[in-house]
Amino acid sequence: MQHPWFPDLRGDDVSPDAYIGGELTLEWVLAAYTRGFFPWPAEGEPLAWWCPRTRMVFEVGGVHVARRLRRTLRQGRFTFSLDTRFEAVLGRCRDQRGPGRWGTWITPKVTEIYSELHRRGIGHSIEVCRDGELVGGLYGLALGGVFFGESMFSDEPNASKAGLAVLSEQLLRWGFALFDCQVPNDHLIRMGGLDMGRSEFLHALALGLARPARPGPWTIDPALAGGLLP
Repeated sequence: MQHPWFPDLRGDDVSPDAYIGGELTLEWVLAAYTRGFFPWPAEGEPLAWWCPRTRMVFEVGGVHVARRLRRTLRQGRFTFSLDTRFEAVLGRCRDQRGPGRWGTWITPKVTEIYSELHRRGIGHSIEVCRDGELVGGLYGLALGGVFFGESMFSDEPNASKAGLAVLSEQLLRWGFALFDCQVPNDHLIRMGGLDMGRSEFLHALALGLARPARPGPWTIDPALAGGLLP
């Protein structure tokens, strides 16, 4: 069996975005995230691990909440929880289809590994519900003081945006240093996502990983469960 190996890209904003090879195992996945890489598998293609030259991140607690979204939150339309329906959130992300949907990379092997990471207290989800029904959410991994967002879904307008904002505020209250969203897109930019060069990201990652970990299962602050943002 191979042992995890990834190139050291600190100070390198020129090298290609992807490293090809390795194995999709718990050991490789955890090693990848600590070095700034994440897996992006595709059926029938060699396994690719990505460390983009331009990274999208949020300032922790810095998700932009537009007036319409803030009004929706004040109305109490949604309720929020953490780590209560991880596999359901992952499954809904996997089943998304259409333009701009990337759920097809969530292969059965990815589902298996991230579900195991959840059982180990590393994988986490935020669930957005309306009248008890799951209508939005996102999942990712937490290592040290870094949260790595993986994918999100929304069955109702503003559901995933609301989940993103509430999770960001919860991470701020817990003292997280970095909220990684991997690759830029227009949706994240409208929500306040920031472009960060690879060298700057890897420096911030090292500082964040040095912070104490917060293993799961996570429990949301009571005020945030009702969407009451500052």
